[in-house]
Order: sequence, then structure tokens, then C-alpha cells
Amino acid sequence: MLRFPPDGLSLRWYYAAVTDDAFMNAFWVSTKLATIATIISLVIGLAASFAVARRDIPGKTLLLGLALSPLVIPMVVIGLGLLQSLAWLRLNQSILGLVLGHVLITLPYVVRTLLAGLVHFDQNLEFAAMNLRASPPRVLSRITLPILAPTVMSAAVFAFVTSFGNITLSIFLGNGGQTTLPVQIFTYVEQSFEPIIAAVSSLVVFGTVGLLLVVEWLFGMSKTV
Repeated sequence: MLRFPPDGLSLRWYYAAVTDDAFMNAFWVSTKLATIATIISLVIGLAASFAVARRDIPGKTLLLGLALSPLVIPMVVIGLGLLQSLAWLRLNQSILGLVLGHVLITLPYVVRTLLAGLVHFDQNLEFAAMNLRASPPRVLSRITLPILAPTVMSAAVFAFVTSFGNITLSIFLGNGGQTTLPVQIFTYVEQSFEPIIAAVSSLVVFGTVGLLLVVEWLFGMSKTV
């Protein structure tokens, strides 16, 4: 039975949360899924952002609109469309299909953030390095990426948090062996009212805030744009 306010302070529900196999397995599934989706989104997003910002390619506006379209399309529509498409490809209820879905919803945040960083990037620094006979890979690794590091990290945080907290796509595309933490929380709430849910939710909030503080300490979010 729920009771509020509680009778007293206790940390036993936090202990119950971190020792619960279902929640911990779901946490690791969400962490691995968000990490993979973030890495893939960064690779694709970097290439797409450089192409859009620095090349006059045909259909650039259309390609940018397609990349950002998941931001305006309802998540239920995206989930249903992906479910039908992946079922046709025989990839439904697979980890590959789940990764593809999460890449699709995290890519707009990566592209948008990186484009904002490239707008303020002084390309004369790259020209100066090339005039000093630096090769394009060396310019990229020693000039471009270090300067864009705060922006890249900001895009990675956006992508990771978006993937980690998504529930709609995970419900459509996941299965019993690949239950993410948001889906596990949603399922548990339907069956139980124990305060372990509050403990899990607060741990997720603390973890997110801690991640942002670490990024701010290492890179400085104010330098991303």
C-alpha cells in the first residue's frame, strides 16, 4: 500500500534497485544500446554536417530536412513505420533493428548540434595548417576535431540521453530478451507500487545530472556554440 509522506528515511529501496536482476539487466541493455546508437550517430552526423555546411551538393535542403524529420514526426508513427519496415526485412524484434531505430531518433540532435558548431568554426585555421603542408587527415585530427570537441561531446550527450530515455521505439522494436530500462519501469509500474520505482527514477536523474556535470567540467558546455 502506498503511503505518503513515508514513515521515515531509508536507503533500502536504492539497495533493492541495484540488486534487482531485472532492473540491472535492463540498465545494461539501455546503456549498451545508447552507446552504440550514439557512436553510429556521431559518425554519420559528422559526415552529414560537413557535407551540408561546406559543400554545395544537389538536394542539400532535402537531405537536411530528411535528417531532421524525426524531430517533428510523432514517435508512435515512427515506431509503427519502423516495425512494419523491419518486419519486411526480417529484422523486427532484433538488436539490429532496435539500434537502427535509436540511430534514427538520435541523428537529428547530432546533426543539429554539429551544424551549430560548424557555423562558428573559423575555417582559416584549417587553411593555415594546409598552407604549412599538413595533410587533410592531420588537419582533421590536430585542428578540426580538437576545436569541435566540445560540440561533438554535446552532441554525444544529447544522443545518449535521448536513446537511453526512449520508451516508444523500444516497446515497438524490442523483445523480452532486450528490455530497456524505461520499458522495464513502465512494465513494473503496471504490476507493483513499491517505492523501488522512485529509487530507480531518482538514480537515472542523478546519473544524467552527473554526466552533464562531468561534460561541463571537461569541455565546458558554454563553448559548444
